[in-house]
Parts: sequence; C-alpha cells; structure tokens
Amino acid sequence: MHIVIMGCGRVGAELAQTLERQGHTVAVVDQDPTAFRRLGSGFGGRRVTGVGFDQDTLREAGIEEAGAFAAVSSGDNSNIIAARVAREMFGVENVAARIYDPRRAEVYQRLGIPTVATVRWTADQMLRRLLPSGAEELWRDPSGGVQLAEVHISPAWIGHKVSRIQEMTGVRVAFLTRLGEAILPTSQTVLQDGDLVHVMMRTDEVEQVEAAFAHGPEGSGH
Repeated sequence: MHIVIMGCGRVGAELAQTLERQGHTVAVVDQDPTAFRRLGSGFGGRRVTGVGFDQDTLREAGIEEAGAFAAVSSGDNSNIIAARVAREMFGVENVAARIYDPRRAEVYQRLGIPTVATVRWTADQMLRRLLPSGAEELWRDPSGGVQLAEVHISPAWIGHKVSRIQEMTGVRVAFLTRLGEAILPTSQTVLQDGDLVHVMMRTDEVEQVEAAFAHGPEGSGH
C-alpha cells in the first residue's frame, strides 16, 4: 500500500520508517526541507516539500494512489484540513489526524476523521487507524485463558445493538470508545460509525472472533 504522511517531526518520521519496514511505499510531506533529516539516509520513500493540504503537493506525494493518509504535523487546524482534503477530494479510505486539543475530537470525529489525541498518542495507535486489521490485545488474565482486546470491525456492524454483536460473535463487549470518550454500553447500545470496540474473549477463540467482526453479521455464525 502507498501511504502519505503530512509532518516530518519525530512522530511522522517514526511512522514513516515503521511503515516502510512493513513493506509499504511512503511519501512524507513537510514545509521545512530540513525536517527530512529525521528520516535518515536509509529511508527510500518520497520527500515532498510543501503544504500538506495543498492539492498539487498531495498529488506530488502520490495521494491519488494512496490507501492511507496520516496528518501528524504540529498544527490541529492544518491536520484536520489536510485529512478532509485527503478523504473528500481524493477519496483516501483510511485517514487519521493527530490533534493537540482533545476538546476538538468530537467535532473531528463527526466529520468522519478518526483522531488520536496527543496525550495518549503512540505510533501503534496511529498504525491501527491507518491499517485496521484483526484484534490488538490489551490485557490477559494470569491463566492466559481470557483477554481484553480492541477489535477492528466491519462497517456492516454499524447500527446493530451490542446485544446482537455479543450473541453472534460470542464475546463480551467491555467498553466502547466514542468521540474520544470511553463508555460502558448496555445491551441496547447501538454501534455508531467511528466507535472503537473493546471486547473480552477467550484466547483460544481470537481467530474466530476476528473473522466474525471482519465479515459482519451476515457472515457470522458463532
């Protein structure tokens, strides 16, 4: 996959190097050409000097072929504008924006842009937004038989009640992260677009659960 990153600070450089090691092609955009030094001489991707929300700059970075776009510059407004341009003008499927002001998260999420607030930012979290797949283990009980994990879900589950999700996948939904806030769902809570789903499940059933969440309710037969 080709991935475009706006911002070549410590965060952007780490993300670019990680993605390249995983076999993706990467282009990094930054207004300051000296910022590209952080990438090191071994980085084989594109270095594009320019404003990250300028359409011509993005085209030079290969946005038209990109499967993912990350806006991780030092400015909230620049990040969200660039993310919206990537999503709305170029149709990039996986877009994520780093923000410094968590109070803005709700506004951005309603625009359909997944955000990662600085206070809890990690490269792994941004990678999960750009390359969603499977389940990320967060905790395991001492016996190793049960684990808490964030599970990537198919959009086909949106609009379904937590009770149906639990019945069809065999998991217990522990909590949801919605608009940057953790909520404890009831059986009647309906899954919304942008929700991050955290579930408790048996460790020996991880593969079946991942498949059930990936395929949606029609393909689930727990």
